[in-house]
Amino acid sequence: MPAITGSEYIERIDQLKTNLWVDGKPVRRKVSEHTAFKGVIESQATLYDLQHDKSLKDIMIYSSPLTGDQVGISYLQPETKEDLVKRRMMTQQWAISSNGMLGRSPDYMNTVLMALASSAEFLRGKENCFPERLISFYEYARENDLSLTHTFVNPQVNRAQFYLEDTNEPIAAKVIDRNSEGIIIKGARLLATRGGITDEIAVFSAGGIQDKANGFAFSIPSNHDGLKFICRESFVGGESTFNYPLSSRYEEMDTIVVFDNVLVPWDRVFYYDNLLVSNSFAAESSFFPYSLHQAISRQIIKTEFVLGLVQTIIDSINIGEYLHVQEKVSEIIIALETLKALVLKSEIEAKLDEWGYMRPNQRTLQVASNIFPKVYTRFSEIIQQICASGIVSIPTEEAFQSDIEKDLNLYLHSKSDDAMTRVKLFRLAWDLTMSAFGTREVQYERYYYGDPVKLTSQLYQTYEKEPYVKRVRQFLEID
Repeated sequence: MPAITGSEYIERIDQLKTNLWVDGKPVRRKVSEHTAFKGVIESQATLYDLQHDKSLKDIMIYSSPLTGDQVGISYLQPETKEDLVKRRMMTQQWAISSNGMLGRSPDYMNTVLMALASSAEFLRGKENCFPERLISFYEYARENDLSLTHTFVNPQVNRAQFYLEDTNEPIAAKVIDRNSEGIIIKGARLLATRGGITDEIAVFSAGGIQDKANGFAFSIPSNHDGLKFICRESFVGGESTFNYPLSSRYEEMDTIVVFDNVLVPWDRVFYYDNLLVSNSFAAESSFFPYSLHQAISRQIIKTEFVLGLVQTIIDSINIGEYLHVQEKVSEIIIALETLKALVLKSEIEAKLDEWGYMRPNQRTLQVASNIFPKVYTRFSEIIQQICASGIVSIPTEEAFQSDIEKDLNLYLHSKSDDAMTRVKLFRLAWDLTMSAFGTREVQYERYYYGDPVKLTSQLYQTYEKEPYVKRVRQFLEID
């Protein structure tokens, strides 16, 4: 089938009836009607509907090389630099719909799956590796426009560098048995964002595996037997888009994934019991360049939204003449233009990999991925500083419909906006930076690709510095 619509997405998710738990209770009714998921499911449905907007046809879809059906460009395997531009434009079109707030919009995992399938030949001939199954699943996902979540992280029981689990019951998900039908997984994984509201969950080793039983890759339906999603507390403040303009629409639930003797059929196992592959596939494949390209493209749109919000606040309360305000806004502008330049540089310096696919320059994107976590934290601080006390003087929508409306209209208007518009604007600033949703956004972007210190260390260790050292040495030898 071709690219799906929003209603088709919602119908599929409701029909799954996943084993999904919120506040210690299983979700019994349609998940799309549950307060914790209603807003984000509707927002994602809007994304799927954009695939059928005739004015966006060239941006959102392309003809499948397998069936000729119109499928999402987020599945496109790029063979030219022009294809990379197409992928960026598609990602940013979807990101504009949520102003970059959906960190795990469907194109992220579509990109990850595309990247790994494009590098599947790395698995060829290696023990317990099945590249044809990975390619087959990628094609199945593309042709059916599947939505996916994923999980990379083990429970934080002991974060010592050489911790080996010695409990009777597995804590980190691992292979406990193998039979004629498939592998059996028991244990847990953390931080499956959007867990329970996607068609499938993909599970890949993240590297650093010391026990081959913890190294595997597979994908299974979200309603698979023995699979359970345990949600954190919902950060949806309420359904009012006035009171909670962001969380009511874009709250992406994070879940703990429990595998209780889950049988993964062999045709869904991509590799297992191979330490070398488990620890190297992500790095050797095109996972990093393509997923970073998608992520930074989205983060550019999010930065644009931050800039727009800050300037709207400045205009509303008339503080643009102050130099310290101009300095703060310039920080956002510099970050925005830097990210844009780095993504363009990664496309200009893209090269064909050994399997014939055009990879954006990974080193350039690594630099961008080290910049954004730092500047996004600063963005939050800038918004709080510019808003000052205004960010906490924010009555609710209901207050404007009460007997005190006259007082609010008199005392809370600004130079450019009436009281209700001004409060609505400042509630947006609050939801982005100070609500549970907003602080989760800061933490989420801070650790988007893992520990920031490790990211900088990886950049240091892999960056080619020798030519510059040689230039200095040669200079010192000048008489």
